[in-house]
Amino acid sequence: MKKITVRQAINDTLKKRMRQDENMFIMGQDIAFYGGSMKATGGMYDEFGPERVRNTPLAEASTVYAAIGSAMMGVRAICEITYVDFMTLCMDTLLNQIGKWPYLCCEEDLRLPLVIRTQGGGFRGNGPHNSQSLEAFFTHIPGLIVVSPSTPFDFKGLLNASILDDNPVLFLEHKMLYNIKGMAPEEDYTIPFGAADVKRDGNDVTILAYSYMVHLALQAAAELETEGISVEVVDPRTLNPFDYTTLFQSMRKTRRLVVVSEDYGNTSFTKEIAAAVNEELFCEMDAPVACLNTLDVPLSYAKELEDYALPSVEKIKEKVRRSLAYSF
Repeated sequence: MKKITVRQAINDTLKKRMRQDENMFIMGQDIAFYGGSMKATGGMYDEFGPERVRNTPLAEASTVYAAIGSAMMGVRAICEITYVDFMTLCMDTLLNQIGKWPYLCCEEDLRLPLVIRTQGGGFRGNGPHNSQSLEAFFTHIPGLIVVSPSTPFDFKGLLNASILDDNPVLFLEHKMLYNIKGMAPEEDYTIPFGAADVKRDGNDVTILAYSYMVHLALQAAAELETEGISVEVVDPRTLNPFDYTTLFQSMRKTRRLVVVSEDYGNTSFTKEIAAAVNEELFCEMDAPVACLNTLDVPLSYAKELEDYALPSVEKIKEKVRRSLAYSF
């Protein structure tokens, strides 16, 4: 085990897989000389050259279509789109092509080994066009695996699993996570899709959070402990498939749930989780499911306005306290 950043976890994993598979290549905007918008592909151009580390133009849909064509020919393609806000330019590709491909072709053509990496999230003052969390769009697409890890350990294991899988994967990376440090094994390992992780044990309330929100939830849980409140934090790690089994096990212990996400509250992915919990565990709960989301407004460049709209540690703590104050 060694302590690495999320950026190192991504870079090390990509390099190792590129060395092991000479046909694999990566493509995206500014990923070559510049090393990507978040420097996650730094040094790869020098090692693997222009044929395997390819800069692409500002044409997101065309980039993804090129990656699909490569994957159809059996070449593992890793495609980076900067940022998730501009994944909307690829929606026809994602909705009508990538997710449907295995269902439309003959059995021997089912493989589509494609990984699309993209960055999302706020807290950086990047304004309304570069700060969104749009996972609800993508979890709605059948046939598309959606991954959203929170730690270097999870990034490395899930990126390995994504590259080795023969199905299309959307790999969501929060911009605030790249410098987060954590322990991870030096050797290869994978984390299976649909396997949540309990990041903190507790007895009073369950917080379900993913991506950068996991770190806010853990901070809130630590501060609430000083008030005598025991919080369990569950990180699903993958959004599709989603591990309801682990969440329900936690819920049966705490009987209360706060779901924290950075996506917009209107028709958010968190509301789908709340609906599933209500269908399965309504009679076993001591309070309604509480959801904390970004306000339904475009995020501002101004820090004060951005902070007002986004979830925070204090907002999480208040949701937990209100859940404990409620009783059916």
